[in-house]
Amino acid sequence: MLLLACQLGQVHAQEQPATNASPMERVRLSKDGTKFVLADSGATFAPWGFNFVGEFGRIVEEYWEEDWPGVEEDFHRMAALGANVVRLHLQIGTYMETAEEVDPQALALLRRTLDLAQRCGLYLDLTGLGCYHLDAVPDWLDDLSEAERWETQARFWEAVAETCAGHPAVFCYDLMNEPVLGRAKDGEHPWLLGELEGFYFVQRISSDPMQRDRQTIVEAWVKKMVRAIRKHDRDGLITVGVIPWAHVWPTAKPLFYSPDVARHLDFVSVHFYPKAGEVEKALAALSVYDIGKPLVVEETFPLSCSLEEFDEFVEGGNVRVDGWISHYFGNSIEEHAAGAKPSGEVTAKFLKYWKDKKAAIQTEQQ
Repeated sequence: MLLLACQLGQVHAQEQPATNASPMERVRLSKDGTKFVLADSGATFAPWGFNFVGEFGRIVEEYWEEDWPGVEEDFHRMAALGANVVRLHLQIGTYMETAEEVDPQALALLRRTLDLAQRCGLYLDLTGLGCYHLDAVPDWLDDLSEAERWETQARFWEAVAETCAGHPAVFCYDLMNEPVLGRAKDGEHPWLLGELEGFYFVQRISSDPMQRDRQTIVEAWVKKMVRAIRKHDRDGLITVGVIPWAHVWPTAKPLFYSPDVARHLDFVSVHFYPKAGEVEKALAALSVYDIGKPLVVEETFPLSCSLEEFDEFVEGGNVRVDGWISHYFGNSIEEHAAGAKPSGEVTAKFLKYWKDKKAAIQTEQQ
């Protein structure tokens, strides 16, 4: 812990503007579209890292202005734990002051975070349109019609892409975390569901089919968001992180990664939390998303299985997976071992495992 603190202090003291930072190549797809490569060298790139929502129980956008040194510390820690990618979650209410107007100060902080990531040698998976904290969801947003809501979501992506275009630390734009379709049940929020300890990680893109089939809705939404990004960033990779319904229903077919929709996206992102005694089931579901594009397990963690079973899942999935992103909760291995939430010693052991696993997995992928 003391050594890490000293290292962090040295890094902070030596920080320079991003224009003087070490060269960082942007990530692209290979010519055949089947793997990630670095734009200049052509070397294969294997994403490995963490979801970083913020310190456990908080969202980083809600405190980064007041505690920027804490954000810097977290980025340095994630790099020290072996990450090369950090999945950063962006809430729509942070960046949109109204349905049409963006907040330039929030965008400036996002750009500052990209510069920080570059200094740390980290690429950012920029996951947008979050409505994770109800208190951070503007009242006006839920009053919009579906068409108006989509327009605002597109303006969000235009603003983010304009801010991030050309920055070497951009790994990708993830259109939304776990979008779904369907009408809200009685008592449910009209757009949000999947509440977990006060966070809403699942969001509807449509709550009324209006005589449209599901694939038509999904393709129209994806095309609109992709067009918004491409107005400003022609090169950044685009994906959408989905719940793998094939893990729930073995006969389920991908919706966002069906042929008509997937052609608008650069790679596949799926979220897997294998269950005890069901590693083979998880691996079978994972195979459904192997569609010829790079495949990233964008969220994973031994939430409902042992670390040994989780390792079986990672080893078994590595034959088809191009990148793995787990979770970092704002604490070091030592702090978790001392009881920091979530899960204390369990998370400490996982972080140690994840740090050590990177070299073995990326050697196998090459």
